[in-house]
Amino acid sequence: MTTHHFHAVVWLDHREARIFHIGLSGADEIALHPHLPTRHLHHKAGSTGSGHAGPDHHFLEDVTSALRDAGEILILGPAGAKTELAKFLREQHPDIGKRIVAVEAADHPSDREIVAIAKRHFRMAPPRVATGQAPG
Repeated sequence: MTTHHFHAVVWLDHREARIFHIGLSGADEIALHPHLPTRHLHHKAGSTGSGHAGPDHHFLEDVTSALRDAGEILILGPAGAKTELAKFLREQHPDIGKRIVAVEAADHPSDREIVAIAKRHFRMAPPRVATGQAPG
């Protein structure tokens, strides 16, 4: 059995994915973009379909590859992209999908905010430094 050393958090929408592998010594970032430019579909009254582009499977595969070594995965994002990724991982890559610990809404946080959310979620507080003072 492989031992996984990193937690991973991915924030994504339909235009990009920002993936952070987080350990006690810091975080590494990977930024990915879909192979196809974002399409805006206009839904006309009386036409079939939801008016939304379907998920880009090549993009989801790229995200999957970046998450392959993660022991625990937190997925963040606005709207449906986060749930599309979770569904894709659980259905197409169940060995990775079973490592998803949470899927949560997050509009457009900064990189620093994404890492902070992940550290709180994974309870990765920095070690306390002894000050020699009694707790107050």
